[in-house]
Amino acid sequence: MRCPSSQFRAKRFVAIAFLPLLALLLVAASRPPAQRPDTATLLAQLGGVPCPDDSAFTCVTLTVPLDHFHPADTRTLDVVFGVLPATGERRGMFVTVTGGPGTTGLAYADSYTASFDPAIPAQFDIVFFDQRGVGQSGGLDCPQAAAVFYQADARGLTAAQEAAARAASQTFAADCVAEVSDPDLLPFLGTDQAVEDLELFRQAMQDEQFWLYGESYGTQYAQTYARAHGEHLAGLLLDGTVDLTLTGFEYYEQQAQAFADTLTLSLQACGGDATCRADLGRRPVAVYDRLAARLARSPVTFRFPMPEGVAQRRRFTLADLEAVAASQMYSQGDRMLFTRALAAYGSRNDLVPLARLLYVDLGLDPLTLDVIVDPTWSEAIYYGVECQDYAYPGATPAERAENYLRAGDPVEAALPRLGSLFYGDLPCAYWPNPTTVAERPAPLAAEGIPTLVLGATADPATPVGNGISVYEALDDGYLIIQQGGPHVIYGRGHACPDDLVTNFLLFDELPAQRETECPGSVMDNYVPLAPRSAWQFDDLADAFLALEDELYYLPEYYYWDGAEATGVGCARGGGLTLVPDDEVYAFTLDRCAFVRALALTGSGSQDPSTDTFTWDVTTTGRWACDLHAERIADHLTITGACGDEALEIEEDL
Repeated sequence: MRCPSSQFRAKRFVAIAFLPLLALLLVAASRPPAQRPDTATLLAQLGGVPCPDDSAFTCVTLTVPLDHFHPADTRTLDVVFGVLPATGERRGMFVTVTGGPGTTGLAYADSYTASFDPAIPAQFDIVFFDQRGVGQSGGLDCPQAAAVFYQADARGLTAAQEAAARAASQTFAADCVAEVSDPDLLPFLGTDQAVEDLELFRQAMQDEQFWLYGESYGTQYAQTYARAHGEHLAGLLLDGTVDLTLTGFEYYEQQAQAFADTLTLSLQACGGDATCRADLGRRPVAVYDRLAARLARSPVTFRFPMPEGVAQRRRFTLADLEAVAASQMYSQGDRMLFTRALAAYGSRNDLVPLARLLYVDLGLDPLTLDVIVDPTWSEAIYYGVECQDYAYPGATPAERAENYLRAGDPVEAALPRLGSLFYGDLPCAYWPNPTTVAERPAPLAAEGIPTLVLGATADPATPVGNGISVYEALDDGYLIIQQGGPHVIYGRGHACPDDLVTNFLLFDELPAQRETECPGSVMDNYVPLAPRSAWQFDDLADAFLALEDELYYLPEYYYWDGAEATGVGCARGGGLTLVPDDEVYAFTLDRCAFVRALALTGSGSQDPSTDTFTWDVTTTGRWACDLHAERIADHLTITGACGDEALEIEEDL
């Protein structure tokens, strides 16, 4: 189920024998376990090469059956696994299955591993992979079709809305299939097929047992593997857990409720913060509902700033609001940015901050509104897997769509916000060759497999109740719940879940009790909006601290990957350019005004490793100066001259 993360290589989908892999597996089967070669030797035998993009991992391509369950079908495809060999005494293999479905695991291998306790890559071979069809294992994607689909109104409250939802889903399914490079692969993307690829990899690596961690959709994959090959698991970790016993309708009902609840919790957290409440100008829930009601009547036109100093007229719709609200509910920082953008509308009638977030969330270039292809995610794989894993009732596409819409009636009636998220799988009604197997699996016992189930009470994508239900059925389960928290909690810098996972992996140490509660929050501390005018600042020090916040929390900057130069229109005129740099986040400014009566021209940078932020700028407006401003941790220094007057300010924050 959606939990809405390289270099592409064309998929080889040909009818050839996969004898090299079979030969290695036969050799492995005949060799005593003590004679297992070291990992580097095995990777060399499997044709390992350095993974792309300067990764520390070694990539191995396995040619596997296209259809594991019909041996007479000799067609094959390639699946790519990345391995980082243990640097010390090897304990075993630790495999991570990322979320989606549709993320490219290899794109996250290095960054995820950097968040592990250093003893884990010392004692384990770390493994990530691109699931069949995605990234290096096929490169199937349909970003153009997806961008159009996610801007469509997904509600089903009226006959006209239902007709529009049907049309949008049918068009998306057809356009997405037409856009992918090899639609013949789509019927073979289901999780039951994909886990057999991992089993062949385990055999190739000659490990009798290994540790398996799944996050979000990865828990769907990990549970499916445990059901099919549980004897080969030394330990199982499920983080942001999907309850596979639920039907698609049941799951989406719970998920829509969870998104609505997390949105409400975020708005309530803002209401409990005096600064956030003041920025919104009224009760946060009322601001959101007032905007939603206004957009339900008709789209709102606004002016979006361009780097050249001009502004484009654009439209903001209710579908846009729901898309950005849902997308920003995944973590505490995302939620804070959403409330900050909502505050700009609530107190200033300014939709630009919400639009900036929307374009990032939809993968659109804010300046041209062209689709920016994300090589780490595939919408085609999401639906290619989802529509094979979940059956929806009906003998024809029209019947399936009608049944889906009728199932959504009580959900939308019960939810005042984000009820349209229930229709996330509606394209499956029109997807080619969807599964017709409606029976859901029995609860997973995972007998003999110690299992950690992790979750968060504010997780919108995989509701915490899913994890609790899975935990309650396990033979040897342990539940770790963070209060508030993000979607997926391990490796996010919180000691409570991280230490429990680390001890489990390194020392076979299980939590002291079956159920552990970890502290957490719903939302990061609110960062106030800068005042509208420079004349409202107390002094230059106050101004530069506020401007740093405005730049840092600018969505184009906050979510920037640092890979390409990016132009941004400043809120009150002028522009800035984000400049790629190997060591810092760099930017240039051209009469950039974040507030009225203060424009900056020059350059600056941020170095997160030293918590340093610098500006070398000429200012016009309230202050006409040539300045160097530098904040290092809690100390701010400003030097330069304003006209003929030298300036030197030092301030401890």
